[in-house]
Amino acid sequence: MRTFDELGLPPVLLRAVADLKFTEPTPIQVQAIPPALAGRDILASAQTGSGKSAAFGLPLIARLLDRPRGTTRALVLAPTRELAEQISVHLGALVRHTTLRVAAIYGGVAFGRQLAALASGTEIIIATPGRLLDHLSNGDLRLDAIEMFVLDEADRMLDMGFLPSVRRLLRTLPAQRQTLFFSATLPSAISVLVGEILRDPVRIELAAEHPPIEMLTQRIYSVPQEKKTELLLELFKDNNIYSAIAFTRTKSRANRLAAALSKHRIPTDLIHGDRSQAQRTRALESLKNGKIRVLVATDIAARGIDIVELGHVVNYDVPLIAEDYVHRIGRTARAKASGDAITFVSADEEPLILKIEYTLGRRLEREINPLFPDVAAVAPKPRKVYSSSRRRR
Repeated sequence: MRTFDELGLPPVLLRAVADLKFTEPTPIQVQAIPPALAGRDILASAQTGSGKSAAFGLPLIARLLDRPRGTTRALVLAPTRELAEQISVHLGALVRHTTLRVAAIYGGVAFGRQLAALASGTEIIIATPGRLLDHLSNGDLRLDAIEMFVLDEADRMLDMGFLPSVRRLLRTLPAQRQTLFFSATLPSAISVLVGEILRDPVRIELAAEHPPIEMLTQRIYSVPQEKKTELLLELFKDNNIYSAIAFTRTKSRANRLAAALSKHRIPTDLIHGDRSQAQRTRALESLKNGKIRVLVATDIAARGIDIVELGHVVNYDVPLIAEDYVHRIGRTARAKASGDAITFVSADEEPLILKIEYTLGRRLEREINPLFPDVAAVAPKPRKVYSSSRRRR
């Protein structure tokens, strides 16, 4: 196993790494940091939670250290406010022993504080596409001195319809720059973008890391679509379910579920794209502090959530994309803690479960529905091969 000392990082960053109690680099950090320090473009496939913020943050900071301060020279683009805020916190900790400054630019908060950060000549900006375009249109910011550009979770950008905005932003950047490109998957539209903006990139592909099977229980209940809320209320009669995230497919379903749970006096809050940044932050803190029992969330809004002692994840709706199932259940069973992932499956969602099982390379355990035992827990026919070497990307 390599150490951070062996990756070519300057002493000031090794000091920051030591402060953060990072003991050894993750696989994505080992593979990405040396070529990024050498100025190479990077194309990396890595999941949330793999350590990719430091994988691009450490070389980004290292390459800016010996230059004058006072102008924006690095841009990190993220799909959601939560992820932008999370990256900002991580990079802020890494620059603490330098003179470099970091600012996060995203919607849902007032312009004033962001304008002050931009006016002071912040060297590193982490932003979401929409708010960044607003500042560019208002003349608050120039990107013609950008030396390093990081596009994080590019596949999420595509899912959220941000690709046109990303292309607009790219036209404002200097042609001569270093680009670090991170995406969990590479759909065709993303592959086209890769060909347009990367120059002879170093390719890094890491297998998706699933939560440890021995620490995570995965259960499936077959249930009619219209009875899902009733089943969830029944499960919450178990007092051992004290901290949970319930995932829905849409904002409207999240609103209805949160209202139903609150009506039955289950402490609940929710996060989705229509919630303000203050509301999202308050909801997450309430779950962490035990003030609420359930956080209802959509996939996009929940990206980047990090709650160590989360006991349960409930897939109220089966995700349309198999990889999203992995992201969802990865919210629990962290830091060697145990966790429970429960999935409600209606008849029309069974094909989605088949795709998830193929991605995982294993069958998921079906259990008898405690409220509707007459609803058969029928598993779809298995594919001929459940092999991790043939997992779908």
